[in-house]
Amino acid sequence: MWKEKLLEDLKAAMKDKNVVKKNTVQMVRAAILQVEKDKQIELNDDQILEVIAKEFKKRNDSLADYEKSGREDLINQIKEEMAVLEDYLPKKLSEEELTEKVKEIIAEVGATSMKDMGIVMKTAKEKLGVTADGKMINEIVKKILA
Repeated sequence: MWKEKLLEDLKAAMKDKNVVKKNTVQMVRAAILQVEKDKQIELNDDQILEVIAKEFKKRNDSLADYEKSGREDLINQIKEEMAVLEDYLPKKLSEEELTEKVKEIIAEVGATSMKDMGIVMKTAKEKLGVTADGKMINEIVKKILA
């Protein structure tokens, strides 16, 4: 389903002469193809969302570097690409929602101390997927288990 949507959006962006969207969608499709070739598998929709989330994170991480160097042209381009990618990603959970989910996961796996952090993080990433940032999950788990 996501592959078809990306292809349709690519065609629409080309018709509308929306260069940023066209390039961003092409980049996502190339990243998906690369993962499929490397692992020799056909990605499902959840895995495709993970690829899109990874591309979004790459841009978000590089944004700080561009801001330090004062490259306004690149900053604007990255922000536009991030906006395109954000359209494909599910809404991120708020800190309160995420805290509730993490508490449920901690109870589910029976975690009691920081020793159980690994299993909590693994379960949280599986259940929450791209709706939550790993860094934020980590901070919340640390607060609860500490």
